[in-house]
Amino acid sequence: MVTALCRSDTTLSSELLHFADTVDELDTPEKVLDALHEAVQGTSHLGVLGAFLLPIKIGDVDSLEPGKTAFIHKSVAKGMWDEFLELARKHLPVPGMLGYLAIGPFTMSEAMQRLELLASDRWPVELAHKYGQRDRLLCPVGGRWLVVFWSKSVLRLTPQERALLFMGASLAAIRLQKLIDPHIKRLGSGASLTPRELAVLRHLSNGKRVREIARLLELGEETVRSHLKKAQAKLGVHDRTHAAVQAVRLRLIP
Repeated sequence: MVTALCRSDTTLSSELLHFADTVDELDTPEKVLDALHEAVQGTSHLGVLGAFLLPIKIGDVDSLEPGKTAFIHKSVAKGMWDEFLELARKHLPVPGMLGYLAIGPFTMSEAMQRLELLASDRWPVELAHKYGQRDRLLCPVGGRWLVVFWSKSVLRLTPQERALLFMGASLAAIRLQKLIDPHIKRLGSGASLTPRELAVLRHLSNGKRVREIARLLELGEETVRSHLKKAQAKLGVHDRTHAAVQAVRLRLIP
């Protein structure tokens, strides 16, 4: 089943503006998610799944602690989160999905259409379907937060609807950041890369190969590889693709 949001942009805008006016008065993460859920629940099968403080190291599932860095809305079936964690510990993140997280809000169905995934990489989709979630809108906010909406149907969002929902997600993330323990480590808290390491990653993110990067920066190929290895270690990732994606997410490179 395919659906668009059933409300007009004006109605959705009005409800999210009310959320914007009142969000700073909400004093717990639960109230923030409840208010956001209430603002969007009148749309066709759309609700709030939760908000997550992205880990410093890609794939560090254990840093997602309910009530501290992971906030699940009460409308989500209880067993889904435990099953998600169990599966996430067994599977590495999909590089293409990480790329989407560096760009902006996207639906799960859009990502699946564009990524050629192996059967073993489709577990997030299969898990969502198991719990009655046909689609999701994932909103990465500021390289630190991921706010997720869910739907019982495949979403077809207008640019206006997508922008409004992203605005709500951003406001929720900003408020959550103020409410949680300020000492919790979060994405963007470290990773001091040298200018040369950043330059190498920037060219890599633009699709350049080691030989091309070496020519552009007037370096030896082994020197380029050395910069990449050092950048990977600082960013806590295991390969070049993840290093480039992480650098974009951290806003270290454009």
